[in-house]
Amino acid sequence: MSTTPNTSDEVDVPLSKDNTTIRFSADRLRWWPALVVIVLMLVLRAVPMLMESPSLPVMMLGFMGPPAVGLLLLPWWLFASRAPLREKLIGLLGLLVVAVMAIAFVHPTMRGVPNIMYQLPVGLIAFAVPLVLLSRLSSIRLTAALVSAVIGFGAWDLLRFDGVTGVFGAQFSSRWSSTSEDEYLHLLASSSLPTRNTSLEIDPGAVVTADNAEWPAFRGRSGNNVIPDVVVDDDWSNQPPKLLWKSLIGPGWSSFSIAGNRMFTQEQRGESEAIVCLDTETGEVVWAYEYPGRFEESLGGVGPRATPTIGDGALFCTGADGRISCLDPSNGELIWKRHLREDAGREPPNWGWSSSPLVVESKAIVHAGGDGEKGVIAYDTSTGEIDWSVASGNHSYSSPQLAEVNGVEGILMLTNNGLQFVSVTDGHTIWDHDWVTEHYRALQPLATENAILIADSMGEGTRRLSVNKSGDSWQIMEDWTSRSMKPQFNDFVLYDGCVYGFDMNIFACMDAETGEKMWKRGRYGNGQVLLLSSEGQLLLTSEEGEIVLLKATPDRLTELAKFPAIEGKTWNHPVLVGDRLYVRNGQEVACYQLPLK
Repeated sequence: MSTTPNTSDEVDVPLSKDNTTIRFSADRLRWWPALVVIVLMLVLRAVPMLMESPSLPVMMLGFMGPPAVGLLLLPWWLFASRAPLREKLIGLLGLLVVAVMAIAFVHPTMRGVPNIMYQLPVGLIAFAVPLVLLSRLSSIRLTAALVSAVIGFGAWDLLRFDGVTGVFGAQFSSRWSSTSEDEYLHLLASSSLPTRNTSLEIDPGAVVTADNAEWPAFRGRSGNNVIPDVVVDDDWSNQPPKLLWKSLIGPGWSSFSIAGNRMFTQEQRGESEAIVCLDTETGEVVWAYEYPGRFEESLGGVGPRATPTIGDGALFCTGADGRISCLDPSNGELIWKRHLREDAGREPPNWGWSSSPLVVESKAIVHAGGDGEKGVIAYDTSTGEIDWSVASGNHSYSSPQLAEVNGVEGILMLTNNGLQFVSVTDGHTIWDHDWVTEHYRALQPLATENAILIADSMGEGTRRLSVNKSGDSWQIMEDWTSRSMKPQFNDFVLYDGCVYGFDMNIFACMDAETGEKMWKRGRYGNGQVLLLSSEGQLLLTSEEGEIVLLKATPDRLTELAKFPAIEGKTWNHPVLVGDRLYVRNGQEVACYQLPLK
């Protein structure tokens, strides 16, 4: 009897008496490079989540690192895996077909950034893991890898991307579930909600001005979220806040302006942006002014960002697509309109135009970010004609803010270039301070008599400037820059020498003179805060829609009371007028009566 040596690179191993076999490769795949890539992808994604305050480079590495590193799995498979050529080509072609088909059928909200950040790395890992685990099982490893890739890429076709949290955590839901906007549009279609000039009784002789408006603009009359002469009773167990009304509202991150029994905000209504007037007592729509336009970006979502401003007997609004509207606040009739695309000669920034108008000295002033002298534009409140314009940063989420610095009144404007102080009369730059960044600046400057606090986003921190004037000469000095408070888009307040606000997504207290952290304890997500200055109370809205009452104390977090107010991601600034608290987000709006001392 003679035997023939086995020269094949594969071995059949019997599994049972019926001769069922699995084929093992004598030269199995070189699997360890793929495992190294997979582990590196997971580490890059995990590091920012494990850090309390990751810097911008670390966050970007966590977002874009995994898909970039994951692409190394392709050259591994083609050139370093030791798979037979036929298996390599079939695997590459199969993976490409799976990826292209899965990406083609994703929900529209998943296209772009979500594809890159989530679908691509998960799909690549799903393809590689079976090849690593079954590296010697040549008969099934490629089939298992392609089936796993179908699951890894295709599972994302079942989801809708609903944006991110304040710390950029992704939010998903079933692609077939209805959105809050769908429910709101259904309500609009099935009801007799007015479009314009209808419904509730309005005094035709009433003229709304900034003087008779309780809350005329974004962050109140002073523009600093400070409310004097109101003290809330903190015994909410015996005297809880009373819900007066609650209703659905369209998407948008606008806050409110309020005059008498009318409140004004902005929302998205399908393919139209809308400026709406609600009755403060009932929440009913008094009028709504709609115009074509839908702004949407994957992280922040849908809808306008800016807040309407009351002034000079009119209502001034900035749409996310750049439309400037001047309306009659009594009935929503259009008085005049302009467009920043044309006036500034540019397209909207990534997050849309978000500058709430500042109305002062018969001018409606907005940040436009155009080239040359088209950075900040002042429109005549009566005619809409451009009164003046001045160079500024090319993007900002902040709004022009009136301030008096060393006895000189002007406009503070925080942009990607830094902080500038411009003349109300003719727009010339009085002084500026360079603090250049390429990510967004969303906070308002916090000004005292000769010191100004400004902040950067993405973990860069807060800076204090000292501003001094001698004759016609200005001296701007940086006192300190601190990462003790690193706000994103969450404005802070100043009380008794301390700054209270959000350090990323945790509420904190910082010494205003030194920039040193006093405490950091309040886990309320990325919310907003009002200061009730009479007794040092802080009224917060959490990112989850809770209302929280704190005592402003520099030694520790002192939580007095809290309750759930509305549902959904809540980034909008709340408004308090007397004992009425108005809150909203991208799906609900509500009014609560707070117990007062």
